[in-house]
Amino acid sequence: MELMTIGAFARASRLSIKALRLYDELGLLRPVQVDPVTQYRLYDPAQLEQARLVAWLRRLGMPLARIRTVGALPPARAAAELAAYWEQAEAENSARRELAAFLIGYLSGKDTAMHDAQETLAIRYAVRSDIGLDREDNEDSVYAGPRLLAVADGMGGHAAGEVASAAVIEALRPLDTQVPAGELLNALDHAVRRASSALSDIVRDDPSLQGMGTTLTALLWSGSQLGLVHIGDSRAYLVRDGEVFQLTHDHTMVQLLLDEGRITTEEVASHPQRSLLLRALGDFSSEPDLQLREARPGDRYLLCSDGLHGVADADAIGRVLLTVADPDQAATELVALAIANGGPDNITCIIADVVAAAAEGDPAHGSTVEADVPTLEEGEVPALNEAAPAEAAGS
Repeated sequence: MELMTIGAFARASRLSIKALRLYDELGLLRPVQVDPVTQYRLYDPAQLEQARLVAWLRRLGMPLARIRTVGALPPARAAAELAAYWEQAEAENSARRELAAFLIGYLSGKDTAMHDAQETLAIRYAVRSDIGLDREDNEDSVYAGPRLLAVADGMGGHAAGEVASAAVIEALRPLDTQVPAGELLNALDHAVRRASSALSDIVRDDPSLQGMGTTLTALLWSGSQLGLVHIGDSRAYLVRDGEVFQLTHDHTMVQLLLDEGRITTEEVASHPQRSLLLRALGDFSSEPDLQLREARPGDRYLLCSDGLHGVADADAIGRVLLTVADPDQAATELVALAIANGGPDNITCIIADVVAAAAEGDPAHGSTVEADVPTLEEGEVPALNEAAPAEAAGS
């Protein structure tokens, strides 16, 4: 059969010539022949089906690296991989829909979206932090209270990272109070700006700390509404209906390369720039991601620094989250998992289970954590509804 020029193949497949060249470079769709004199790419008409599949998957928003994975699989496994991708995409779209509905109500002046849900919920949470096997200091800072959970992973060396993460957590502490649902995102945004200002003031007073910074991933509750703020490579996960979803997107160079299809998932762990952050607090051109979500009884949330997810694979983390019911034990096992995989970095995690509020007067459940990390203890507090009395867990 006569081969097709790249122009003819582009017209038949409805892909641009530029796209075909990119797919060739990335190994997604290579020509069967390249003319040795003209360097023209030539394609077999039988490749049209593969080209159209690539185009369809791109229309779904699938990253190029994942398309390459799907394209190399037999049909049944490719279908399963596509189903898993779409399930994740729908979860992310759901979060965006919730945020859009909130903002539409806010901007149109309708207060129905502003009212806290009447259902009284509570969180049972546990915190663990470990210095890891290779670090002299713990530059992670963490806060866990009845309405606010936050993890910050500092950087800068010579204690600068510890200063940065602690300052950011301190700026968020005042949020652990009754914040109206309609103000969750504003409150988080303002707190992050206060934190950035605090970091700037610290560096101005002590220029030796120039270059310090920190990640931040935090959850703030009001009623059944949940605000999420995220910058850097700490992460938030959601367990719902037996599935584990990553709620945050890493602001790293390797994640950008992965999104663009320039590296594969397998290449991330060994990439020389795997620790390079593209966004963090302390970099004053950076803006955090904000989400508004709906909490449900039975949900489980995990917040963690990259000391966990950087060495433990997603399946192993998911198994602990799905099979260990007690949050205290689950947090302990996640830290142990990171240590068992080498644990070179500080490891911090918070696990929070959303439950129906306990009867008034029920005791809280205590837990211990590493003493030099600012946090509150594990507790069960009927604090996700503004009508419930606020109780501070012990510190």
